[in-house]
Amino acid sequence: MTFLYKADPVRGAEWAELFAQKAPEQPFQIWPHQGDDASVRYLAAWTPPDDIAQRFPHLEILFSVGAGIDQFDMSTLPPDLPVVRMTEPGIAAGMVQYVTHAVLGLHRDSRLYARQQREQVWRAHRVRPATACRVGVLGLGMLGQAVLQQLHGLGFPCAGWSRSAHQLEGIECYSGSGGLRDFLARTDVLVCLVPLTDDTRGLLCRALFEQLPRGAALVNVGRGGHLVEDDLLAALADGQLGAAVLDVCEVEPLPPGHPFWSHPDIVLTPHIASMTQPDGAVEAVLENLRRHRAGLPLLGLIDRQRGY
Repeated sequence: MTFLYKADPVRGAEWAELFAQKAPEQPFQIWPHQGDDASVRYLAAWTPPDDIAQRFPHLEILFSVGAGIDQFDMSTLPPDLPVVRMTEPGIAAGMVQYVTHAVLGLHRDSRLYARQQREQVWRAHRVRPATACRVGVLGLGMLGQAVLQQLHGLGFPCAGWSRSAHQLEGIECYSGSGGLRDFLARTDVLVCLVPLTDDTRGLLCRALFEQLPRGAALVNVGRGGHLVEDDLLAALADGQLGAAVLDVCEVEPLPPGHPFWSHPDIVLTPHIASMTQPDGAVEAVLENLRRHRAGLPLLGLIDRQRGY
């Protein structure tokens, strides 16, 4: 009944210590597996091995070590294998902090003042109230809702969009293709937090940018595959977009010489918006192991038809 961890080995060592403290009866190993592959019942991974079905014939649960599962090739997984995304609370807390920082930086002209500092220019600019900056979040899952609650509390007029209808106190909610245009038209800072699926790949494109108010800003903390990079560069060049904060890219690490590195209207970070914290992650996994053994529904279980 081995639990196998296949991701960052440094964090894996922390997981091993926590398993030893919290569940000493559960055999735990870090990839590569040493022993009988048939003994592996649980696998936590960022990317599982390509031959997962053959290598681990008795696998009962595949855990993602991140909030998303788009890095998994579902066609290589046994069709009846439960796939569970990470529900550790620290993921939401980190995302809320990052997006709040990004929105506040855009709203309070952080790039402008950084440029003035480099040029030794002392010039004040008008401070707009939060009520003058309308924030919209694409995606109303756990992370999207947490971000909206925080920004709403800071006084920003907030709206969210998702494929299905939602109702959130104090938040304008839009849904479906019919609601997307109205949602975009009222959004000055667009935050992307939808899962990456076949339907959302390339969602952040020229056609979408043109539906935003001129000069709007983009914050992409979803996946690099959501963004059509050339369309972003064109929208920044002609002023349709005023700025972008990007934590994710199609190719990571971003290649040397890529235009994002030096673009004056792009703030770039290396996929650090939110990271799972080992203690909370292990607690979430152990809770699901308890639920699995008791025959209870798993928390964070993926619906393969929807892709999230």
